[in-house]
Amino acid sequence: MPDTAGRIFDLPELRNRGRVFRDRAQAGAVLAGMLEILRGTDALILAVPAGGVPVAAEVATRLGLPLDLAVVSKITLPWDTETGYGAVAFDGTVRLNQPLIAVLGLRPEAVHDGIARTRDKVKRRVRQLRGDRQLPELKQRSVVLVDDGLASGFTLLTAAQAIRRLTTEKIIVAVPTGHGSAVTRISAEVDALYCPNIREGISFAVADAYEQWTDVDEATVVEIMRRFQ
Repeated sequence: MPDTAGRIFDLPELRNRGRVFRDRAQAGAVLAGMLEILRGTDALILAVPAGGVPVAAEVATRLGLPLDLAVVSKITLPWDTETGYGAVAFDGTVRLNQPLIAVLGLRPEAVHDGIARTRDKVKRRVRQLRGDRQLPELKQRSVVLVDDGLASGFTLLTAAQAIRRLTTEKIIVAVPTGHGSAVTRISAEVDALYCPNIREGISFAVADAYEQWTDVDEATVVEIMRRFQ
């Protein structure tokens, strides 16, 4: 197991509990309290759309930090759009779950088709959500990558890999809830991980940490981001 001592920060009173947040905004307020050390710095909050945007907006607002987007999408199976075997990030970075690909017996041509399809999806979402705006300069700048939760964490790992190419400073992951195994795995590849509600067990759903849970559409993302431009 990787040595992650000092990299994981949680709230012990919230461990292995469900329905601990009213909604994404309240979860973002809890995260902001844990990230108070970043107030007054040049850190950039990067939200993973769509669900991570309401969380990140609350963090950015409370800490007085800028907010932008890190568009990333999982590569899904042709017969199951909920299950991913990899992910593609905004800069074209591809990360594949090779053990899962082997277990599923996916042929190379199917994997290549999935990558191409997902790259097109990411490009479309970048155009729709970011327009012509470029990411701000990240070199020598800390980045806080925010989503609404970690199940497998594979998509967020891909985003972190893409961001690592753009900054020489810290990459911090901040999520309201996450499965313990995903938290440990991701913390080994970033500088710090903040997750107030870490849960264990065979069955895990991000939504179980929230009293109010609805999908976040792209129109809502665009509306939220207008407040930070």
